[in-house]
Amino acid sequence: MAKITKQTINETLQTRTLSDDIKTLITTSQQIAIRAIDFERVLLYWNIGKRIYDEVQGGDDRAEYGKAIIKNLSDELEPTYGSGYSYRQLYLFLQFYKVFPIVNALRSQLSWTQYKLLLRIEDSDKREFYIAESTKNNWSSRELERQINASLYERLLLSNDKKSVLEVPSEEELIKELHRELDEI
Repeated sequence: MAKITKQTINETLQTRTLSDDIKTLITTSQQIAIRAIDFERVLLYWNIGKRIYDEVQGGDDRAEYGKAIIKNLSDELEPTYGSGYSYRQLYLFLQFYKVFPIVNALRSQLSWTQYKLLLRIEDSDKREFYIAESTKNNWSSRELERQINASLYERLLLSNDKKSVLEVPSEEELIKELHRELDEI
């Protein structure tokens, strides 16, 4: 049996620290790569929306022409690239471009799923609020959806105590609170 010494304990701790550090580096790099790929997808969808918009010229008098263009385009793209290029998706890309016409204003911290949630918000001030809060608080798309459904923006406007409204519990805190309540039963 090997003798445990202070040196072997220190070597083990150093190895664990080295291992933990490398695991952190790997995980961080993977997360950065995923965000970069997702943002590239956001840019692709923005560019597709812009290209469709440029073709149709965005006028109401050409609305039927625009629908036909999108329909023909989806008929051509969908067999090759899948349902991500259906009529509905291509129309969503067009809406995305119309709502966010400045490519440099797109936030790399936001995913396509988050942008799709933001597209549903018609009020531009409200949309900008959720964009700012999402990036500041690093919200997931699920958290963003939860905050939108909880009417955080409207509650903030009505509140005299804005700080406490902004301290809305996260999903994890709500789950912990639920477990505490269940334990009390």
